[in-house]
Amino acid sequence: MILGENKKTEGDINISLIRDAWIANEIDDKTKILLDKDARYFLHQSLSTPCLDVLKSCSGAYIENISGKKYLDFHGNNVHQIGYGNPILIENIIKQLQTLPFSPRRFTNEPAINFAEKLASLMPSNLNQILLTPNGSAAVGIALKLARAITGKFKVVSFWDSFHGASLDAISVGGESAFRDYMGPLTPGVERIPPPVTYRGIFEDNENKCLEYLEYVFSKENDIGAFIAETIRNTDVQIPSKHFWQEARKLCDKYEVLLILDEIPIALGRTAKMFAFEHYDIEPDILCIGKGLGGGVIPQAAIITRDKYNRFQDISLGHYTHEKSPLGAIAGLTTIAIIENDNLLQKVKKDEVYLKSAFEVLKLKHALIGDVRGIGLLWGIELVTNKFTKEKANTEAEKIMYECLKRGLSFKISAGNVLQLSPTLTITREELDLALTILDDSLTNIENI
Repeated sequence: MILGENKKTEGDINISLIRDAWIANEIDDKTKILLDKDARYFLHQSLSTPCLDVLKSCSGAYIENISGKKYLDFHGNNVHQIGYGNPILIENIIKQLQTLPFSPRRFTNEPAINFAEKLASLMPSNLNQILLTPNGSAAVGIALKLARAITGKFKVVSFWDSFHGASLDAISVGGESAFRDYMGPLTPGVERIPPPVTYRGIFEDNENKCLEYLEYVFSKENDIGAFIAETIRNTDVQIPSKHFWQEARKLCDKYEVLLILDEIPIALGRTAKMFAFEHYDIEPDILCIGKGLGGGVIPQAAIITRDKYNRFQDISLGHYTHEKSPLGAIAGLTTIAIIENDNLLQKVKKDEVYLKSAFEVLKLKHALIGDVRGIGLLWGIELVTNKFTKEKANTEAEKIMYECLKRGLSFKISAGNVLQLSPTLTITREELDLALTILDDSLTNIENI
């Protein structure tokens, strides 16, 4: 078993023997020196430090290391919707830097006002109230505090295996052990239930069991104020049906539970809609967005909620130093404008059709591929050692990741055996084809060993 095998949840492991081989055989001496220094001064943690390479630049769909090697980046921490270093975004940020780079507490600014107005204009019905924050974990924290204030109830329902951020309040509602181990008592009142995917077996796909579980908890715990969930699970690409989300929305209404949807990694066109909940004809009570909202340059996140919940001016729900950041606001406004002006939602839908066909061919060709799930430009390729029993091919998945890295394709592994592919929305068809070729060749190489 690979070291850290039991910790394979949100991403690939950075303490494995395969990682050691990568450093020994694929990294030059100058880079090794820098990696050693990086590991010396940055606190080690799963999914992060120690690192696998040192970057020099990024542009469009690519990242480039200090040796000049380019990787097509199908990871990007979900911030690269409009491509790295988008020139329009850079120009607008520079202009803002030269006039108002920061807005202190008690003052507002036109970029922040315009940004909030734009976000509200993208929402249905009365979802017009905004709070801005620099990161997604903080947005989740604000959403949880707001839900308590609105309902007067402190309990929250969430899914096992979910991810809502890395801060203490966010991991309290999250469901991944890699973030909760050693933490001791977490925020009380969290009721975790199995997610819909739990009920997908060889012969069934019964999301109704999850809905039954959800209603059971709602009915038995009369102090539940909120249900927080990822509309579509980003890390290993789990896509609930329209039926599931519409019924879950009805249950929240029936039991007066607020629905908090976490779309921090998947909003802004990743699913071929500006927001993933649009696929389901539902509305959240509170929406959390972030990551790509800053265009891959400025940290920016937000919560959006209903007008009727704007009644807590006597408390601070999200009093952050960079709350109304002019730079973050300009980055968000520009990112949304590029998505709209370049018709990226329509492009992503076409890319989805193209990739679906290409992955069907790969699935027939490669015995390791047990399942392919995707929407827009978010795809998960699940690797198995047996297509009938669906036993996870964890070791093979890690080997394939490093084979792809050698050939110039970067992505992350989720749940131990799912290759998660999440490229920039501006990626060209030629770049998609290159990535498919690298993946195909890497699968063939590992299967033939």
